[in-house]
Amino acid sequence: MLKKIATEQVRIGMYVERFCGSWMQHPFWSSKLLIEDRLTLQRIRESSVTELVIDLAKGVDVMVEQVTEPVHPEADLAPVVAVVESSTLSASNHLQASSMADEVLRAQQIFRRGKQAVKDMFSDVRLGNVVNTEGLGELVGEMNNSLSRNPQALISVARIKHKDEYTYLHSVAVAALMVGMARASGMSEPEVLEAGMAGLLHDMGKAAMPEAILNKPGKLTVEEFAIMQQHPVEGHKILLEWGSIPAAVLDVCLHHHEKVDGSGYPQRLAGEGISLLSRMGAVCDVYDAVTSNRPYKAGWDPSESLSRMATWKGHFDTELFQRFVRMLGIYPVGSLVKLQSERLGVVVEQNSGSLLTPKVRVFYSVKLKQRVPVSLVDLVNADEKDRIVGRENPEDWPFKNLEALWMPS
Repeated sequence: MLKKIATEQVRIGMYVERFCGSWMQHPFWSSKLLIEDRLTLQRIRESSVTELVIDLAKGVDVMVEQVTEPVHPEADLAPVVAVVESSTLSASNHLQASSMADEVLRAQQIFRRGKQAVKDMFSDVRLGNVVNTEGLGELVGEMNNSLSRNPQALISVARIKHKDEYTYLHSVAVAALMVGMARASGMSEPEVLEAGMAGLLHDMGKAAMPEAILNKPGKLTVEEFAIMQQHPVEGHKILLEWGSIPAAVLDVCLHHHEKVDGSGYPQRLAGEGISLLSRMGAVCDVYDAVTSNRPYKAGWDPSESLSRMATWKGHFDTELFQRFVRMLGIYPVGSLVKLQSERLGVVVEQNSGSLLTPKVRVFYSVKLKQRVPVSLVDLVNADEKDRIVGRENPEDWPFKNLEALWMPS
């Protein structure tokens, strides 16, 4: 049996079936949890939630003298975005570590589901239907769990997308990068959730853009670009109509194209006049855009992308960009690099605490001008004398499908 109770009635031993109200009001990744200790009890009582639903079959009831309102399972409760049922964020930080190969497979599944979710939202907006946000919180929670098991796999997979799926996967990729950046910044549980949700929803305004312009294979005209520059404003309007969207998420939607020197759009904000989350969004949005294959251009190498972005003075918050680089590594997974031994290889994994000594899968000899047997070189190994002497632009070489060296098919 389910019961709706006031927050002040909660006690240890209760099983929370769901929180009533906005999905951002409660401080947990999971909307279902057993109250087992005083810390959990205190966090619920200190949250913005005023009511919640408990399941008497899985936990204790309120005290006899307390008045409760019974709730039927089919009751039309206030909308709550579902989140992962298995754990809270703090619990997920202690998930068992996963190998790069294993986590890449999980990451691919997350992106497949995320692509469909964003595609469905765009379709609903274009058709004027009520948008179903059910499951978005769960998606963000899965991203967080993936990054907890392995901090590199999800972010590396985020870069790989076909040009015809960019519009939808871009939002999922930015969400993954935002969750990673929020975690790297030591943000609180609700802030990490907001960061991921902001990434998922930051480009909803593109659903209001003419598809002929959105998917144009060539460079946009001045007039077409002016239309595209309206997508942050249009997206902000769309999210406002949904209701219960946190102010921070709305802000990222409206301001992810602002630049710290004030030359961005739509409001030409500058410096700290741009919110922290929107400054983060700007970095994540641009990185995914330039590293992705799009209808009118091939994506840049990840290491090349970071190098170029570092030269764009006035575009990004310098401290946040440096934090972003530390998160990805100087040579992110997928980067083509040249070793002192005159061999070429692809970075397949970062080594914790060492930005310059990743694991590299070597496959080509520059000296011999031919492929060599593929081998894994762990540059952090004290016995390994080889080192990276520079990055290489894949466009300068005839190699195809370098992703196969680090990403399972």
